[in-house]
Amino acid sequence: MPVTRFLALTSGLWLAAAAPIAAAPGALSVETLLDIRHPSQAAWSPDGERVAFVWDRTGVQDVYVVGSRVGIPEGLTRHESGLVDGLFWSRDSKTVYFERGGDLWQVAATGGEPRPVWTTAESEGDVALSHDGTRVAFSRKSDLWVRVVADGRESRLTETETIEGGPAWSPDDQRIAFTVTSFTLHENVADFVGAKIAFRSQKGFAVHAGAVPTAGGPVIALARTGGTETAPRWADASHVVLQRVSADLKSREIVLADATTGEGRVLFRDDDREFWSLEFLGAEPLPSPDGRLVAFISDRDGWDHLYVVPTAGGEARPLTHGAYEVSRPAWSPDGKRIAFDTNEGANPGARQLVVADVSGPAPRALTLTGGRGTNIGPAWSVDGTRLLYQHTDPQSSADLFVVEARAASAPRRLSDSMPAAVDRGALVPPQLVRYDAPDGQSVPAYLFVPPGLDRTRKHPAIVWVHGDGITQNFDGWHTRRDYAVYYSVHQYLVQRGYVVLAPDYRGSIGYGKAWRQGHYRDLGGKDYQDIAAGVGYLRTLGFVDTDRVGIWGLSYGGFMALQALTVTPELFRCAIDVAGVQDWLYWYDDPDGPWIRGRLGRPEDEPELYRRTSPIHTVDKIVRPLLVMHGTADVNVPFLESVRLVDVALKAGKDVDFVMYPGELHYFHRAHVLRDAWTRAERFFDAHLRRP
Repeated sequence: MPVTRFLALTSGLWLAAAAPIAAAPGALSVETLLDIRHPSQAAWSPDGERVAFVWDRTGVQDVYVVGSRVGIPEGLTRHESGLVDGLFWSRDSKTVYFERGGDLWQVAATGGEPRPVWTTAESEGDVALSHDGTRVAFSRKSDLWVRVVADGRESRLTETETIEGGPAWSPDDQRIAFTVTSFTLHENVADFVGAKIAFRSQKGFAVHAGAVPTAGGPVIALARTGGTETAPRWADASHVVLQRVSADLKSREIVLADATTGEGRVLFRDDDREFWSLEFLGAEPLPSPDGRLVAFISDRDGWDHLYVVPTAGGEARPLTHGAYEVSRPAWSPDGKRIAFDTNEGANPGARQLVVADVSGPAPRALTLTGGRGTNIGPAWSVDGTRLLYQHTDPQSSADLFVVEARAASAPRRLSDSMPAAVDRGALVPPQLVRYDAPDGQSVPAYLFVPPGLDRTRKHPAIVWVHGDGITQNFDGWHTRRDYAVYYSVHQYLVQRGYVVLAPDYRGSIGYGKAWRQGHYRDLGGKDYQDIAAGVGYLRTLGFVDTDRVGIWGLSYGGFMALQALTVTPELFRCAIDVAGVQDWLYWYDDPDGPWIRGRLGRPEDEPELYRRTSPIHTVDKIVRPLLVMHGTADVNVPFLESVRLVDVALKAGKDVDFVMYPGELHYFHRAHVLRDAWTRAERFFDAHLRRP
């Protein structure tokens, strides 16, 4: 009789696996994976001599500083509790500020004991230093405040029912632009969980932009319409550039708004008959330091490319063109150059840094990096001579590098996040492959084959499905910590004898707008067929036993794992759903974001479409083992999604195992959670994919 087992984090491992594979000397272990750190929030000191950043090891975050020309990272904090946010430098380059535990802290750049700038009963966040370095703006209890750093004098700038955040000082420090977020909080007491457990949801989510004088005064709504206004940035002391997206996601406008009246003037507009699909991909407008131009990303020609448009008005000018994508532009301090990263070349998962000189009539481009891997997120030094960026490759997880913004310059590594116990030579580089989907489309994917594999025998395989839709696999370690931890697990599984395939199904980024929009009104349709066709590709290799292929994924990838068991019930031997969506109607209610509205429309207009694309309605088709893992504090895909899935599966008599992680978020972060999740995943695959 099939059984649905409920497992808490503290329970013992129940899975009866086949005999474990003996690890080779120096091979990866789960404990080694936990020692890999990830750098973030890197910031130049104003004098350009040092870089401060946060190093994360399984949820333990510490602040480090390293010389930009010579030296090794030195810790400024020591395994303090709580996450770090909002890191920035003092104007004299002597002090590093950061947020932790709802308060602002400071520590000398040369070391010493961190101490709070202030401590209050309330929680503060979104701290931003004024240009003259004397004041900070911040959010407290959903309102904006300003505080004098020297003596602690405070003034409140807003007092509303909405949430004000993301403050940005005007060039003269006389005004602050910010975002305004509103929603209605509801509690859902679902019948299938009983009357004692309630789940919160946020409905009617909306984002707008505003401005307010730092001396106090009325709040000015900036270019507000029926859509959303986001990413306010100052063009000059009285004008703000922002991005406006229509409520139906059919258009995006770049607007120049008057901070004194709120009136806006459209500088550029994108229209899309399907949906504007650059949401969440950093396409927001970025004004030049002198305020004359605005740089932005547009996919109007079918690919994500860099454009500039004058704030005085006129036609937008493309700076890049071709069958590749550009992202993360950054202006040089003199406003004459723009740095960005691009995947131009044969491998769409490799990215290089490029600097374009826009001071003349025709842009001139200089590529600064080369070789395998990804180089992303350029940030200019204050003097405009160097760029700080993040690099990954097949042998290296994310690290920080600095390179001169000129030809023939060798990058300098600032951090080394891989533990010494990792044998980099044993890591398996991904191989870019392509195979045909049922409709003839070519599906890109990355293949990992264990070195020395006996190709005269058949071996088990695992298909990994990334989440979001709006992400992709890369040429080596993933650039995001959220997915880098999964990449590390796949390296571990490859060393244990598994073949791994990671497809970039339609909906993924990196391959142009048509591929990114390929699952429009068809979630879990042709995009899932892209994934299912991967099993046929594995069969052509000759050394994969396609009767022993498992599938797993996170978020949208978890949704795809459910599709695998309900659309093609016997294609995969087993599946793991990590925090996946099982019902788009539930998900529309919380978080009610633009992601699903753009792809499916509103549920009241498309009830059958929402039903057809939600696997909760076809759970009865499941015949293979399913493991579900979900954190109770997930705000991306609410935990209630998995609770309902398990309830329906239990009533249908399905063999589904459920692991809940108390207090964990959507992207597993803490060491005890990662240790348990990776161990369970390995034993689950071993139990169902290895021969006795």
